[in-house]
Amino acid sequence: MSGSHDHTHSHDHDHHDDERWKHDGVRVIPGNQLDPNVPSTAGMDRKAAINFARVGAQKLWAGTVSIKPDAKTGAHHHGHLESIIYVVKGKARMRWGEKLQFTAEAGPGDFIFVPPYVPHQEINASPDEVLECVLVRSDGEAVAINLDIEPVEKPESVLWVDPVHRHPDEKK
Repeated sequence: MSGSHDHTHSHDHDHHDDERWKHDGVRVIPGNQLDPNVPSTAGMDRKAAINFARVGAQKLWAGTVSIKPDAKTGAHHHGHLESIIYVVKGKARMRWGEKLQFTAEAGPGDFIFVPPYVPHQEINASPDEVLECVLVRSDGEAVAINLDIEPVEKPESVLWVDPVHRHPDEKK
């Protein structure tokens, strides 16, 4: 690299920057102060941590969801938003599709990606442990559109198969 850059910026630093960053900089939202006033879906307890109303987030929404043992949510989608679900505790079973005909499971440490407009349902696959997840969505607004879907009796299991993850039946 040629040339040097002075990163001290002492010559253009002023009190205004301190005040601006103090109030518009990093925010810590305590876990016991999440906002339960968010669009809800039957069967789940959703709470907002990061959104436009709370911190001015323009492009993200983040929060938590918990589902009681053996419980399931109603079918829903999140409109134009992409969603990421991170499983903190418990065993998640996702169903998705026009008739919730596909299913997959995720455990602690696993991430789940839900594309825009995909009808889905979260299920706590454990009979005795609460399912706890962190949610992140691709906009500062909360969108939850509840659907009236008659699910298929037996959904088809979908495994994560790609060039790195082979199908279990496939010979190595």
